Amino acid sequence: MAARRRAKRDRVTGARPNAPVTRVRMTGTERRQQLLNVARELFAEKGFDGASIEEIAHRANVSKPVVYEHFGGKEGIYAVVVDRETQSLLDRMVSTLHGGHPRAMLEQAAVALLSYVEDSHDGFRILVRDSPVASTTGTFSTLLNDIASQVEHILGQQFSARGYDGKLAALYAQALVGMVALTGQWWLDARKPKRDEVAAHLVNLAWNGLSHLEHKPKLRLTDS
Repeated sequence: MAARRRAKRDRVTGARPNAPVTRVRMTGTERRQQLLNVARELFAEKGFDGASIEEIAHRANVSKPVVYEHFGGKEGIYAVVVDRETQSLLDRMVSTLHGGHPRAMLEQAAVALLSYVEDSHDGFRILVRDSPVASTTGTFSTLLNDIASQVEHILGQQFSARGYDGKLAALYAQALVGMVALTGQWWLDARKPKRDEVAAHLVNLAWNGLSHLEHKPKLRLTDS
């Protein structure tokens, strides 16, 4: 009885029983981008170890061989995702470090990293999940070193112009970049205060400290 009612309804609506789901045809480039988008979301959600080719294929509504054809395996697609995120963040950061007052450049760099966290939280989560900010090895550490080398060049010029030891620019560059990156990792989940307010507090700490640097600082381990 139920089967007859279903058949009658299908005749009225024009539906075909057990009709297969139609897969959208894509060009090779479109399919590759779709797989990267799906994998990016999955890696951010579960990390490299928790993700699988099976789930990537399932979410993309393709067979596993399609993923293998484009990327050769999970390692291949993960490497492309990480490379893209790394380049995106590096481009954002480095593009802010040209010209202008040093404080303005510091503000721009802080906003650039926090903007990346805000706009590409999946990408940032991928970078810090498997290669934490505090790690001394790994993709994200390498990226931070690349950014710090750009900051070091600028600080070196400023140090020399003000009579400070230019050799210390590398140390201060690592400290500044690490401070912003660690704050970005915390803000990834906290999301309060707002981005520009977080950037303002970072710059307040960094700049007001930098603007009163002692030429030869010493630790003061006693109260005297």
